Amino acid sequence: MQRGLTEKAWDDYARLMADPRLLLDRFDEAGVERACLINYVAPETMGFDATSNEWVSKYCREAPDRLIATGSVHPRHTDDPAGETSRLIEALGIRMIKIHPPHQLFAEVYHVASEARVPVMFHTGTSIFPGARNRFADPMAVDDVAVDFPQLVLILAHAGRPLWVETAMFLARRHRNVYLDLSGIPPRKLLEYLPRLAEIADRCLWGTDWPSPGVVSMKSNLDEFLGIPLSDEVRTKILWTNSAEVFRCT
Repeated sequence: MQRGLTEKAWDDYARLMADPRLLLDRFDEAGVERACLINYVAPETMGFDATSNEWVSKYCREAPDRLIATGSVHPRHTDDPAGETSRLIEALGIRMIKIHPPHQLFAEVYHVASEARVPVMFHTGTSIFPGARNRFADPMAVDDVAVDFPQLVLILAHAGRPLWVETAMFLARRHRNVYLDLSGIPPRKLLEYLPRLAEIADRCLWGTDWPSPGVVSMKSNLDEFLGIPLSDEVRTKILWTNSAEVFRCT
């Protein structure tokens, strides 16, 4: 059992995973309109194999206007990475590709996602899971991708915290196609990690990293975010406008 999660919490998550309607009820309680269901293939370190793509695709069909399916391709586990990426997008309705270099341990190709106008999210920042290679979590490698694929939206999950926040900030300011995901950072600590957050508000996406240890609920995370000193304009961009544009939500 993962550290920090009780048996009751696991049971709660199992019920949510079995019935999308229960998750939508949880959204309503928290005041959340839409969310990305993050998923990636990393059987060696996390136990998630390619069947997770099918699962998240089916789960999100219950409410595609509110549940944004995220899929993943691991070149070491497919003979045709480009073809598999196309299949996820065209056949499964995947709307974002998640890359987790510390857990997947490979370099990626982005041509298919760029042509399909599907954003790619990278894990950035440390990971304590056994087998993770944290040197691959330095976001500076994304600089090359942003240069080579200027039309591809690149999202730096967790904004590089805790070691590479300044690097993530630099990349977001340098490249118009680079965004910072704020999940996994306690909202009360956001302005400590990103004191110039307001300056790049149009490049930031709110997220919670729920369910994970330390994140009590989506609602508590949102309430903490609303409690930090930011203007209404900045809050609206981070909570709504930016994500609606990135994921082409109407």
